[in-house]
Amino acid sequence: QIFDAGDYFGIMQVEEVDEEEGGDEEMEEEFKKKPNPGNEPCFKVIVTNENGLQASNPNSVFLIDHAWTYRVDHARQQLLHVPGLLHRMTNLMGIDFHGEIPDEGSIEQVLQEMWKYNQTYQLSQGTAEEKVPVWYIMDEFGSRIQHSDQPSFATAPLFYMPQQIAYTILWPLRDLETGDEVTRDYAYGEADRLIRKCILLPWLPTEVLDVNCFTPEPSDEHYQAILAENKEKLPIAIKPPVYDKDKVFKVFTDIQQVLNNLTHPRFVFTDEGEADILYNFSHFKDYRKLSEERPEVMLNQFPCENLLTVKDCLASISRRAGGPDGPRWLPRTFNLQTELPQFISCFQQRERRQMNEVDAYKCWLLSLFLSFSLSFNYYDNHWICKPWNVARSLDTHITNNLNNIIRHRESSPKVVCKYIENPVLFHQEDVGMVKFDIRYIVLLRSVKPLKLFTYDVFWLRFSNRPFSLDDLDDYEKHFTVMNYAPGVTLKQVHCEEFIPLFEKQYPEYPWTAVQANIFKAFAELFQVASAKPAPLGICDYPSSRAIYAVDLMLKWDTSRDGKKIMQPQILEVNFNPDCDRACKYHPTFFNDVFSTLFLDETDNCHVTRIV
Repeated sequence: QIFDAGDYFGIMQVEEVDEEEGGDEEMEEEFKKKPNPGNEPCFKVIVTNENGLQASNPNSVFLIDHAWTYRVDHARQQLLHVPGLLHRMTNLMGIDFHGEIPDEGSIEQVLQEMWKYNQTYQLSQGTAEEKVPVWYIMDEFGSRIQHSDQPSFATAPLFYMPQQIAYTILWPLRDLETGDEVTRDYAYGEADRLIRKCILLPWLPTEVLDVNCFTPEPSDEHYQAILAENKEKLPIAIKPPVYDKDKVFKVFTDIQQVLNNLTHPRFVFTDEGEADILYNFSHFKDYRKLSEERPEVMLNQFPCENLLTVKDCLASISRRAGGPDGPRWLPRTFNLQTELPQFISCFQQRERRQMNEVDAYKCWLLSLFLSFSLSFNYYDNHWICKPWNVARSLDTHITNNLNNIIRHRESSPKVVCKYIENPVLFHQEDVGMVKFDIRYIVLLRSVKPLKLFTYDVFWLRFSNRPFSLDDLDDYEKHFTVMNYAPGVTLKQVHCEEFIPLFEKQYPEYPWTAVQANIFKAFAELFQVASAKPAPLGICDYPSSRAIYAVDLMLKWDTSRDGKKIMQPQILEVNFNPDCDRACKYHPTFFNDVFSTLFLDETDNCHVTRIV
């Protein structure tokens, strides 16, 4: 409560020398290296106390207020509606804003520039929504502390429980004298020179075009480390269990949808200790103990299946099918924790080619608009950032702002995937051409040999607004997951109704042919996922069975012979998916699933074997 920073520090505006007055080339180069070069003012924070600051003094610790705290998907609305917020942010960021009413141009500038000022923290407890990373911008004092590779101060966020308020703590790393600058390391904790260069790119623009943007599959040690981190214990080798032909299986499950809907006479519910089948909601870890003590007990998951269900692992194993760029059925994907330089190189190469393309075609733009558009899309630079292991589109962001993507790496482990800029759209009455995605339930019966089925019913999700490659933070335009968003319209179309409508809209693309390509992609994915022994692939454990939800979209692409095709794009694979709609509209769903997986009986079970 004691506002004494003014007794110790001062904020100075640094005025650059005009080229005409001073300027030699060396000074100009130095200017370009400034943390915030350009027209906006440059500030420094300096120590003004005549006694300086001593690092050992317990009073040399300061609190910095936060000017704006928000979650990314609320940023635009807050700038629009919170009184004074836009005015304060434009002043803080050096953006021209004259007037009282927020305008879209100023808001857009703040949304672009804020990634140079953003900091982040994440709550460790609460619901999935409450754990979504929080971003904040320090007040004018904190935001004007510049970067240094040899910082004089350190900062860290502190959530003060009695007030339910977050502050930033500022403390000196060494003794400072009057006039010394207050600096902090914007890439704190990172020692690798190339990674530091990439992290600092929002403030120190540079090119990393010399980095090869190819991303080969990670080493075996990478997968060993994942296994250790997951604390998963692999099973010993067992013989496939053999059961009486008419055996009634005792099932233990903590999944309410199974308890409510499994009515097949050959399955009865029991407690965990008596069960022949463990159908668990949570991930099972100790396969070794189970394989040693109860090898005959079947369960609804495979060791190392996280290679499918965690997005960075999905991208890694998929490279076995398509090389460093990945297969055609998976959007180009980079792991921001381990492949940041490669991603930036790819982004900058696409940016450069895009600029060259614009230069080459600008004279022909009007007369050759269609061919220009197709060529331009080839270098499109819209990307989507996703957490490794979070569902329901939480903390997922679409952007063409490189600084935005780089900074998102700090909040939680993420992948960045090429955003599908040319999706196959579906015409909705009273709305127009909207995005849609498709969910298939796939049933994995075994790995060796690979036995894979799909449920014959698939599920569709639609955006609520016509698609266009703008308004990237408009959830109802760019996302399809509407069943968890309060107050949002949920449009449902059954697959039997969808197929004739789809074929009417796209008569040259019969659904049987489209679905055949989808199934081919599924087959390739599970083949590469099980091609190597655990932990490099899904473990061949004879007592394991599983169902997964595979979410995908269709995009327009060109085949090798030049034909326009609908190319499936696998978005993610989900463990233990929500089967509420499946049970509601298809009451035999879990009877079909259990018959296929545990009885090896598929007649009249509404499944199709694809491998």
